[in-house]
Amino acid sequence: MTQMKTRIQALALLDRAFRALSDEELDALVEKLPDDHRAALDRLAGARDESGFSDPAARSLALRATATRGRMNGGLEQIATVLTDPCLAQCIEALGEHAESPTHDQLMEVTPALIEEWGVGAVRLMIAGSVAAEAAATTMLTDVLKHDDTLALPPLEQPETVLLPAAKADEDLKARRKAAKLAKQADARHRREQRARARHRG
Repeated sequence: MTQMKTRIQALALLDRAFRALSDEELDALVEKLPDDHRAALDRLAGARDESGFSDPAARSLALRATATRGRMNGGLEQIATVLTDPCLAQCIEALGEHAESPTHDQLMEVTPALIEEWGVGAVRLMIAGSVAAEAAATTMLTDVLKHDDTLALPPLEQPETVLLPAAKADEDLKARRKAAKLAKQADARHRREQRARARHRG
């Protein structure tokens, strides 16, 4: 697998993890962040006021828009890094000497406390961010995001199939065309009758 393909797959996981956060989860996560982290998020999301967003709903909307635009230019990763920084710090502290490259069992041992403190969505996002950052345990972390009973990402939502109506001419247009055709036929018939009468008179 090429490095570019691996990179794209890692960003896809991160994008899915961010999208999987409900608005309520995102608002709650932002609310628990230190003030400087919240200010950094507001700057990333393009807040016009130096004091940042006063409306949590507006902040969430701006963050999602920025993340969508920033899938390939680093914006998504920056947002995920700030959002999960305290969660990651707690995870690193809990793993201790195993933090650099934990085993699956070691990670599973510390995740319940992380989930209780930060929520499942935040822990997923933290793990996906580590994959995007090419952590040493990327293979194991990717497996967790795909197969773990608690932390696996929800299935991708399939776009709703829209059945387009069969192409047909507008009814009014069809009626006008029919009327014009009948008028043309009547005119042609009238002209034939005139020519016939003229021949008989001649």
